Amino acid sequence: MLDRLELLVIGECVADIVRLPGAADQVHPGGSPANVAYGLAGLGHDATLLTQLGPDGNGRLIRDHLARAGVDVRTDGATAATPSAAVTLDGAGRATYTFEITWTLGPVALDRPPGHVHTGSIAAVTEPGAATVAAAVDSLRTAATVSYDPNVRPELMGDHEAAVRKVERCVALSDVVKASDEDLEWLYPGQEAGRVAERWLATGPAVVLVTRGADGALAVLPEGRVTVDALPVDVVDTVGAGDAFMSGTLHALAAHGLLGEAGRERLRTLDRATMTDVLRHAAASAAVTVSRAGANPPDGAELESALGRM
Repeated sequence: MLDRLELLVIGECVADIVRLPGAADQVHPGGSPANVAYGLAGLGHDATLLTQLGPDGNGRLIRDHLARAGVDVRTDGATAATPSAAVTLDGAGRATYTFEITWTLGPVALDRPPGHVHTGSIAAVTEPGAATVAAAVDSLRTAATVSYDPNVRPELMGDHEAAVRKVERCVALSDVVKASDEDLEWLYPGQEAGRVAERWLATGPAVVLVTRGADGALAVLPEGRVTVDALPVDVVDTVGAGDAFMSGTLHALAAHGLLGEAGRERLRTLDRATMTDVLRHAAASAAVTVSRAGANPPDGAELESALGRM
């Protein structure tokens, strides 16, 4: 049975304009936090997204997309154009991004306090909205567990040293942190990803997860490392893979009763067997997503089917 605690995601929506050689542009709803909220709702969770959406075609496209999954979308009423990203895919389906984004999120009142808060990506480091995100997380974290995914976008990170400091502050406020090996290479060039994860763990989180593409994923716990292989699939593109991994992680943690104020103590003593199960769910979720176009995470039935192939 799923843990029915309220899951709040704070962060940007982005219209992904996908460009393939010799094909017309295709617009897909995206934005890392929005993808996580969509993935959680598709897996049966009560998910609220606190974000900004413009009164334009891309904003309507994204809002309708999220509503179909059951995401409760809350905005601050800003009327700027919906952020967009031109996504260029290479022959292996790997994505590179060019952004047109502003992030000015203001405070928004919530109807009820969440049991878990997730944030990250552009929203956590881009001012002036990042200050609102930080204040919201700080005010909610006493009664909610917190997860964070830096989802590094070098073009938007600004000064490198300042960006590292911002990311490290977010890490220290979080219970669960997930980053890709590419994120960590940009933040700490030449340093082994597992060592970086161990340093981050020492600053506050209960667990730090590192995704490694086709090489699987790594979790660092106080008692050591846990790894899981990637599920072999034919990759269409990698758009949204990390976000599906994140929603799969939170889905599994919730199922084990490890989120929310009541789950925080158990999360701090997470054992290797449970962590392996969480990683399997996360990796299977990512595998489904890369097997089809766009940020299209699995529903519950699709996730269970993928797990059966691991």
